Amino acid sequence: MTDYQMGEIETRFAEIIWESEPISSTELARLANELLCWKKSTTYTVLKRLCDKGIFKNEGGSVKSVISREEFYSLQSERFVEDNFKGSLPAFLTAFTKGRQLSQEEIAEIRKMLKQHEEQQ
Repeated sequence: MTDYQMGEIETRFAEIIWESEPISSTELARLANELLCWKKSTTYTVLKRLCDKGIFKNEGGSVKSVISREEFYSLQSERFVEDNFKGSLPAFLTAFTKGRQLSQEEIAEIRKMLKQHEEQQ
């Protein structure tokens, strides 16, 4: 599994790209200035860093994602479970639900996901 990691500031910046893509690098610099109070040089430095990590690409002045927001957060979740629960999803779910009441909607959604997973095998 590729180790895509971003710090808090990089993640906030990535969210701007995911919300707006494809986006010109000029427009991205404008948005980063407006939303993060960044100078153009800061925007391009962080963009280059995220492109080097393989999360985004900047070709011909157009910025697009290489991996989607959903893929990124899915990979982060997998890594968290692997690092903290030795890859055991049941152990994670046990820890996550301990001491908290699941709603009927949450239970139904989990059952639906399990059923879909069973049907795929």
